Amino acid sequence: MGHRLSKIYTRTGDAGTTGLGDGSRVGKDAPRVAALGDVDELNSVIGLLLCEELPDDVRAALTGIQHDLFDLGGEMSIPGAKLLADTQPARLEKLLDGWNDQLGPLKEFILPGGTRAAALTHLARTVCRRAERSVVALAHNEAVSDAGRQYLNRLSDLLFVLGRWLNKRAGRGDVLWQKAKNA
Repeated sequence: MGHRLSKIYTRTGDAGTTGLGDGSRVGKDAPRVAALGDVDELNSVIGLLLCEELPDDVRAALTGIQHDLFDLGGEMSIPGAKLLADTQPARLEKLLDGWNDQLGPLKEFILPGGTRAAALTHLARTVCRRAERSVVALAHNEAVSDAGRQYLNRLSDLLFVLGRWLNKRAGRGDVLWQKAKNA
């Protein structure tokens, strides 16, 4: 890879623009930059989740997801780029099905919580949904890969199931919502 970043500050963004991977410059508030930032934030939250004690298979899955999200960030950074394979959403479905098959049916809405790892997984899920909304908004006016949108949609589902699975593995049940609990 060589020395790609020898100097971190460049001052080129001081006027409110940033460079994309294709060399073009756009406003830091552009939809493409917002989508890129939301995907980056999601990757960071998953990095925080990876600081927890996790089973090896979960750790491997989340680490792979981080690499996928970096690829998706590359797609956001380079207009027209396609870095995620069309098969990657299906790979998430396989992981999701494996964890979901170990859970009982969901009969109530649940609240984020239980164990710290499960709560962080739910935080990642909510950031994932925001990233998905940003990518969908970008797709209204610019080309975005179908695989990227589908990946984020599956990932938010996977994170929901993983949060439940982590609570179950720790001997904790789902934190159930109680309608009008404090009424």
